[in-house]
Amino acid sequence: MVQIREIATQWPQQLTEGLAAMQLSLQSQQQDALLGYLALLARWNRAYNLTAVRDPAVMVRRQLLDSLALLPWVERGPVLDVGTGAGLPGIPLAIARPQLDFSLLDSNGKKTRFVQQAVAELGLPNVEVINGRVEQLERPGHYALITSRAFATLATMLKATGPLLAADGAWLAMKGVNPQAELAALPPGMAAEVLELRVPGEVGERHLVIVRHGS
Repeated sequence: MVQIREIATQWPQQLTEGLAAMQLSLQSQQQDALLGYLALLARWNRAYNLTAVRDPAVMVRRQLLDSLALLPWVERGPVLDVGTGAGLPGIPLAIARPQLDFSLLDSNGKKTRFVQQAVAELGLPNVEVINGRVEQLERPGHYALITSRAFATLATMLKATGPLLAADGAWLAMKGVNPQAELAALPPGMAAEVLELRVPGEVGERHLVIVRHGS
């Protein structure tokens, strides 16, 4: 507990410097909300094991900055964050894009209860939390963007969420190493673009895969 409090005093500077390095501009109240979310996550994580990232020294870059690396491509909504877990990348993106509507979906009730609590405490009117399986969500063609962070393989993601994506929509899948095998397994008629993401302080590879229906 003492360690978290001590290290958390470094979070504001880590966030400010990280956003500057990524050339992202967020208002002070948005940065405060991001740090408030991180504090909630650290507290709940001790009891409920919401995420594998438990070291407070790396939480800013692994949770906040990693999620916000997606921000330049999140320019329209509504957005579905499938397999949101503890609300990643959905909550950081929703804080940064208050004008867009976000649906955060996960089948794990423990995790969605935390996300619902975080949304309430942070006051995020643009976020709805859905506890359930994505295959049971009946909103055909509703979402402009569908995001994921370590949800499933690309082919599985597209199959599960395909009916929910608008005809001109796009999938934004966050991956570690360049997922060449997953790209090769995509169904016919899909156009994919792979972009390298840079997260300040992270040495591991991070990639964004953007998938659309081909012309």
